[in-house]
Order: sequence, then structure tokens, then C-alpha cells
Amino acid sequence: MTLTAGIDVGTGLVKAVLFDIEDPQTGGGARWLGRHTEKIRQRDPHALAEQAFQAVLDQGGVTADDLAYVATTGEAESLTFSTGHFYSMTTHARGGIYLQPDAVAVLDIGALHGRAISIDDKGKVLSYRMTSQCASGSGQFLENIARYLGITQDEIGALSKQADDPEKVSSICAVLAETDVINMVSRQISAPNILRGIHESMAGRLIKLLRATKVMDGTVVMTGGLALDEGLLACMNEMMEAQKVKVNAVNNPDSIYAGAIGAAIWGAFRHDKLRRLGQLAMAS
Repeated sequence: MTLTAGIDVGTGLVKAVLFDIEDPQTGGGARWLGRHTEKIRQRDPHALAEQAFQAVLDQGGVTADDLAYVATTGEAESLTFSTGHFYSMTTHARGGIYLQPDAVAVLDIGALHGRAISIDDKGKVLSYRMTSQCASGSGQFLENIARYLGITQDEIGALSKQADDPEKVSSICAVLAETDVINMVSRQISAPNILRGIHESMAGRLIKLLRATKVMDGTVVMTGGLALDEGLLACMNEMMEAQKVKVNAVNNPDSIYAGAIGAAIWGAFRHDKLRRLGQLAMAS
């Protein structure tokens, strides 16, 4: 068994996980020992990463010295207590396969951008496409809109599903889209119809990303900060069905941890590979 931790520092959240992995070569037999998140909210993300790391160690009843590898991803490359760093696209791909073994792609929808990642059955990245940073298809944009509407992020999905006449949001620029929403409110468009219109705009761009990666059928797992937005998930599946795209989008209660999970699994793999190379060198 190999004890590894994964730490993912994003734009809005820090995520940490602790795993005990039976087969580091395949990631098989991975067992949860701890998970923790911290909202950044203008605080030092590196200090929060240390807090999150200690939290999962406490949950697992272990110390840092017990770990074979501490893997980071996202904006965590400079953490002094890490063993190694992995690119976030590869960690979300591997974490996505862990959460949804039959997935053919990952839709990672974070605070600043969305991306579609085509993967094989081992979580290897085959191709990807990403939205532009200014696109109104990100978690930060939706958080701003929720604040303007006077609702919490947790209410967005349920309200969106109550829409009866969605208002179209066409702008790909977040600033212009927010202006559109202000005009909608002044015209007394209901919050559900505004949110559903935003979800339709976001879903349309995400589906285009999937098409660009040649993913036209199979299961796609959503990761990132908006993965648990049930309104966006429902909108994605309805629009793909209407467009005859044979893809089923799903999420997982632990979707937000996908990057950290993938980092922990890749960390176990790298540790085992280095161990094997060391044994080979000693043998020769």
C-alpha cells in the first residue's frame, strides 16, 4: 500500500485529499483516507494549502513522514512541502476516470475557464479544447451573477430548473454578459429564466468544446467548481439530446476533488516508478 496526498490550488478553492493506493502502477485499490476544501476569498492560497494538507493528515491519523508522495497540481507548484507537481489537465483526466471509470471525456468547469478533455480508459489525455479566459462560461462569472441576483451559489441549479421562458444570453464576454443580466433584471425577467439562459449559453460552448475533441458518444464526467450545478448538468444533457449528440454528462459528489485525486494517484505511480528504477540501478 502507498500513502499519497494530492493538493489542488485553484482560483477559488484549495482541495486536498489523502489516499492509500494498493496498486500504484494502475491506481487500483485506491482508498479514501481524507478530503478537505478551503475557500480562498482573498486569503493566501499557500497558507490554505498547508491547512488543508494538515486537515487530511489528521483525518487519516498519519503524519507527513508516513507519506510516500505529496503531489500538487493547479497553482501549487511552489509549495515547499510537496514532492512533485503535475499539470492540471492530466490530474483532472486521471481523477475523472477514478470517479467515473467508463468516462470518455472530462468537462472541467473552473472559476476562470472551461475545458473538454478527451481521455482513454486509463485516464490519458488524448485531446483537449479550452474556453477563453474572458468567456462568460466560468464559475467566477456565475458567482458574480448570483451575488447580483441576491441568491447563493447553492440555489442556482434548483432555480434554473424552474425556468419557464429562458432569456437568451449571447455574449461570450463576461463583462458584457453581466451588463445583459442587469438589463434583464430591470425588465423584471425572473431569476430562474435568467439563470437558465446563462446555463444554456454555457452549455452551448461546452458542447462545442466536446465536438472539437471528437467526443460524440459515451459518458462525460463533469469536474471543477461547477460540476455539482444540477441546473447546468440538466441543461447540458437536454441540449445534447436535442442536437442528437449521444453523450451523457454526469457528475459525482466528489467531482470537485478530481484534480487532487488525480495528483495523488499520479504521485503514487511516480513514487513506484522511481523506486523500481532505484532497485534496478542497485541490481546493476
